[in-house]
Amino acid sequence: MFQENEREFVKEIASKEEDFSQWYVDVIRKSDMADYSMIKGCMIIKPYGYALWENIKEALDKRIKATGHKNAYFPLFVPESLLKKEAEHVEGFAPEVAWVTHGGNDELEERLAIRPTSEAIICSAYAKWVRSYRDLPILINQWANVVRWEKVTRLFLRTSEFLWQEGHTVHRTEEEAIEETLKMLNVYKEFAETELAIPVLVGRKTDNEKFAGAKDTYAIEALATDGKAIQAGTSHNLGQHFSKVFNIKFLDEDQTEKFAWQTSWGVSTRLVGVLVMIHGDQFGLVFPPRIAPVQVVIIPIIFGETKDVVTNKVNQIGNKLRDDFRIEIDTRDYTPGWKFNEWEMKGVPIRIEVGPKDIVKNQVVVVRRDTKEKSFVRESELKNKLNLLLNDIQENLLKKALKFREENTHSTNSYDDFKDIIENKRGFIYTGWCGNNDCELKIKEETKATIRLIPLEKKEIQGEKCIYCCADAKEMVYFARAY
Repeated sequence: MFQENEREFVKEIASKEEDFSQWYVDVIRKSDMADYSMIKGCMIIKPYGYALWENIKEALDKRIKATGHKNAYFPLFVPESLLKKEAEHVEGFAPEVAWVTHGGNDELEERLAIRPTSEAIICSAYAKWVRSYRDLPILINQWANVVRWEKVTRLFLRTSEFLWQEGHTVHRTEEEAIEETLKMLNVYKEFAETELAIPVLVGRKTDNEKFAGAKDTYAIEALATDGKAIQAGTSHNLGQHFSKVFNIKFLDEDQTEKFAWQTSWGVSTRLVGVLVMIHGDQFGLVFPPRIAPVQVVIIPIIFGETKDVVTNKVNQIGNKLRDDFRIEIDTRDYTPGWKFNEWEMKGVPIRIEVGPKDIVKNQVVVVRRDTKEKSFVRESELKNKLNLLLNDIQENLLKKALKFREENTHSTNSYDDFKDIIENKRGFIYTGWCGNNDCELKIKEETKATIRLIPLEKKEIQGEKCIYCCADAKEMVYFARAY
């Protein structure tokens, strides 16, 4: 029977066009990916959401290891004196740091910060480990959790505790550190586009937007379907800043003692939110097949006394496919229509329907999530067909997202047009900038738009003017409102 609680589950979510923020929350909660917890600003990642994160983690971890990095783990707690050694770094995170003041009933002699990031605790270890040029490079990554006491939070996008990976490397020369920073930036770009089907812009952050303590910060930026930019990953050239603070020195081949060069880079569970915002639609999630928790769901269509026959057939089909695909067989006692709505909400790339008439014809019904296209496939051809469809869905999602970004990337040299685009059209604006921090901050104050990045690919800027002050442009940059 179609019970009242079933109707509650499949009822319409908020309009994506009219209330994007509420749509985002509705989709995440109704798809059973995450929920709020008793602790303000912290979320519970439910099994379906965590399975997605595990697939993201596995695919990225392979790429990190393929570039020569190894995983390790460093303490969650950072002594206050250690964190304060680097003033600029502390200032950047001070409002967000959570402190431990007691161990049991005893007050601690020194407060412990719960890591907002790990530079301090990791650099203190590297200072002990590095003695000679022979000890370099150090190429370490860790998968961990981080706490930043955020005032305004949103599931996956910004929470007080989140999961991430953070790479921390040490190098002999500045050239090696720069090469590492850009290498990992490109790893993130390739990963986002290949696995997540998310096209990204790549470039350097301005001094106002860079990571506290970094010499240069680079980022990949995506465009959500509400027209706001969202930072999806960062890679930092730390220069010798932290090595001088934490005394990370080595005896070089020429018998001269030198400070090391460092990098750090990371992505987080924010990627889950990016996926939702870029690929989701009015019916719920739409997951790229490569990282979808479930790639194919099989649903029996049962009438009267056909239950055993149909159930046996879907189990048989599922067992044949299980070694090649992430399969879910839904034999729960709900109506087919309710199941269709639920799995559509969950963004499963392909749905297979099997009924008594299909069994007689040795076929199944195959429905793809991205286009809703339905086809009849002979059972003997199913495996090959699924492979073709999953690859096509992956490519289609990337093409669709790229088309949206291109259609919502604007170019102007008029500040009036700039303000109109930001307010009424949104998206990226590619324009000139004089390089002056004051112009950047004035634009942010007046329009809430920031420079998302300075693209790595340099284009001719002769004759271009700053969008704000009309002085000669030193850089061509991408502006947008952002999350």
